[in-house]
Amino acid sequence: MYQKKLEAYKNLNLEAEISVASPHRIIQMLMQGVMERLAQCKGAITRRDFEAKSTAVSKALALINGLQDSLDFSQGKIAEDLYSLYSYMNKKIMSASINMNIDDIDEVAQLMITIKSAWDQIPEKEQQKANEIRETQGISK
Repeated sequence: MYQKKLEAYKNLNLEAEISVASPHRIIQMLMQGVMERLAQCKGAITRRDFEAKSTAVSKALALINGLQDSLDFSQGKIAEDLYSLYSYMNKKIMSASINMNIDDIDEVAQLMITIKSAWDQIPEKEQQKANEIRETQGISK
């Protein structure tokens, strides 16, 4: 009973945060979600908990697909390269799931840490500039 209430609170809290989050913050949240699901997946593989592994893998893949969907290809090569990297990450997660290989999970986690670290360093001024461009193009959150 307590677990269900905690999950409901977490979901409500997440929805509230997303509703007011900037596009930059939403990407940070997606990346953080990938990291959390990878940790869950690694633990499930280690425990040989197939149900938990399947759930964590599905959620990680969905979050990475969300990151791919958020890419702005008008930005050129960097968006294309990130799309390819995210595709590679999805393949490695699927391989890890099939082969019960935590090394693949660790590789994806390290890649995501690298990407997220760079994303987190984008200055506030640049974030605001990107938001203004989106607004002038009629693109909402």
